[in-house]
Amino acid sequence: MHLDVLDLRTFYYRSTLGRSAQKAVRDQVRSMWPDAQGQTVVGFGFAVPLLRPYLGEARRVVGLMPAQQGVMSWPAGMRNVSALCEEISWPLQTGSVDKLVLMHGYETCDNPTALLEECWRVLGPGGKALFIVPNRAGLWARSDLTPFGYGRPYSLSQLEQQLKRHDFVPERHRAALFSPPSNKRFWLKSAQFLERTGQKFSSYYAGGVVMLEVRKQVLAPTNTGTAVPIRRPLRVLEGLKQPEVKPI
Repeated sequence: MHLDVLDLRTFYYRSTLGRSAQKAVRDQVRSMWPDAQGQTVVGFGFAVPLLRPYLGEARRVVGLMPAQQGVMSWPAGMRNVSALCEEISWPLQTGSVDKLVLMHGYETCDNPTALLEECWRVLGPGGKALFIVPNRAGLWARSDLTPFGYGRPYSLSQLEQQLKRHDFVPERHRAALFSPPSNKRFWLKSAQFLERTGQKFSSYYAGGVVMLEVRKQVLAPTNTGTAVPIRRPLRVLEGLKQPEVKPI
């Protein structure tokens, strides 16, 4: 189930709960990837709230939004870097991406296998991707108040197994959104404290989202050429008579 870009924009930029969630997830992304100097950073789904810290340092920042969701201009007041694309066909060159972030893109996609193949295609050798999905065991996946209540939630092991099958190597995982998905003032004021506490205990079972960093694995070729069997070898002297030896 795809969410509408207007609903996503309203949640993340016009609601207190959305701005709090945006900060909590973005802080974790920044702590995992503190530097993107001279790199190409791409977000898919609705990952643009997480890309702002890289605008001033990355060589290129692109926000891809699937056609089923819709697109909005981003960032506000600056040159637009967002683009509408097909879910499984991105307007990016093969191997051109250094860092890839997916949020509200994987759990809602129609064809997860084809999407992972497209992620693998655009990443350069050794490129890294960060998948941010609703935690199956968390409270946020059970609430319709936030975008994380839609789509397919995952446990960490489920997400790892799917990515391994597509030649991604899991490296690190984090959790975020330890506060309840509530608009009540008490929980909103306590959100930062709960995030700090949750990170200290590092129990991803309690977080609202699972964040899994993976690396593109490129296997070395095992054979430099293709062996072609010769069914009927060519004999140069085929057809000539054997010389006769006469006794002396």
